[in-house]
Amino acid sequence: MTMPAAGTSTKSDERRRAIVAAAVECFAQKGFYGTTTHEVADWAGISQPYLYRLFPNKEALFAATVDHVSVVMTETLVSHLPATGGPGLDSEAALDAARRAYVALVADQNILRFLMHANCAVGEPLVAQAVRRCYAKQVDTVQQLLRDDDAVRRWFGDGMLDNVATVLGLADIDEPWAHVLSAR
Repeated sequence: MTMPAAGTSTKSDERRRAIVAAAVECFAQKGFYGTTTHEVADWAGISQPYLYRLFPNKEALFAATVDHVSVVMTETLVSHLPATGGPGLDSEAALDAARRAYVALVADQNILRFLMHANCAVGEPLVAQAVRRCYAKQVDTVQQLLRDDDAVRRWFGDGMLDNVATVLGLADIDEPWAHVLSAR
């Protein structure tokens, strides 16, 4: 990752965005509790003191990273809407669009792993707030797409099971229990 040079006309907000994008990859490996700010700074190609100039602590950095991933998720869902999307979209077409969007999103294993780690770090107040904002935004986006609360719950439930199947590599395991969980 190439960071904007200090003292250039690039704003701190752009540097923060670049660090947060790098933090997704770093936190995806060992989560909030297993990752140090030194590792994030190294991953982003900056010094740890500079990281602390932009983020007051690891919790604030992680919360900002959750917010970033929420934006990525929303943009991915919206970008997969059919051209005829909106109120006239039938429920099956809407569900197919949501599924395609989710498949595209979790193709990036770092996003998937980061989200799983974020759920585990809600014991930290700022992280809990960010994760709740993320879920609220995703529920709102999927509700607009599916317009059916039961379908939204099924979509999230199926997605969480798909997350587990993906992270565990169940598609590569030829065992009956793996077939059940991965719907093969």
